[in-house]
Amino acid sequence: MFDFIVGIGQRPDVIMYNSLMDGYCLVGKVEEALRVLDAMKSAGLQPTAVTYGILLNGYCKIGRIAAGLSLFMEMSLSGVKPTTIMYNIILDGLFRSGRTDSAKEKFRTMSESGIPVGIDTYNIVLSGLCKNNCAGEAIELFKKLRAMNVKIDVKTLTIMISAMFKSRRIEEAKELFATISAIGLVPSVVTYSVMMTNFIKEGSLAETDDMFLAMEKASCAPDSILLNQVVRALLEKGAVVKAATYLAKLDAKQLSVEASTISLIVSLFSGEGKLREHVELLPVKYQPPESSTDN
Repeated sequence: MFDFIVGIGQRPDVIMYNSLMDGYCLVGKVEEALRVLDAMKSAGLQPTAVTYGILLNGYCKIGRIAAGLSLFMEMSLSGVKPTTIMYNIILDGLFRSGRTDSAKEKFRTMSESGIPVGIDTYNIVLSGLCKNNCAGEAIELFKKLRAMNVKIDVKTLTIMISAMFKSRRIEEAKELFATISAIGLVPSVVTYSVMMTNFIKEGSLAETDDMFLAMEKASCAPDSILLNQVVRALLEKGAVVKAATYLAKLDAKQLSVEASTISLIVSLFSGEGKLREHVELLPVKYQPPESSTDN
């Protein structure tokens, strides 16, 4: 279509070039997108903030963070001012690649430059800190946000509930969960998943069931991801009977069992491990072939 537009004598504008670059980046073809950028410059058109944002996202999606940072510097030198979205892309990429110190420095630069920092940015930083074993720093930042009366959302609270569990602050995690409804928000499926899987790790299976019932009572339908996570957590804890009940819920709701769940079942029950003797407690369809034939 782009070639057709050129072929009929029309001059593509920045929006058209951006759209073509975005298409290439969506399928991971960043080098092709860069060639489009070169063609755009050759045509006398200047890249905009949107252009750089597309390319930054493309680099970060394929894990080429260093190249993304170089592009970010090139953009700044060319006079294009970074936006909140661009910083979000870079921060997310840095945290995902484990470059926590670089991410914290970039966040500091963003904050000091006067660029608006909203809850989306804070959520990226809080989540990134938690995933990179900096839960304590995440908790301190969260306290500052509350003191500043920053409007937090369910995602923020879900991230912090997970951080509290990681820091062994169980009661505070429960209090944060209660805060969700108290401030007029609604827990998401992810929130319930965090609560349930952590209760399982703590050995609080009764609280896990209570949370599941509360979820259904709140008309928040459990999805395949949540139920698979719960089943895996239960199996890893050795709670075969309880895992079987949640496998049954997957079947009853006609949801799929993920490959990672099947793989865990096979690894736990097909060898000589301690759970081998409990294999018959699983629904027959999930028992390793040799077990079901023996029965």
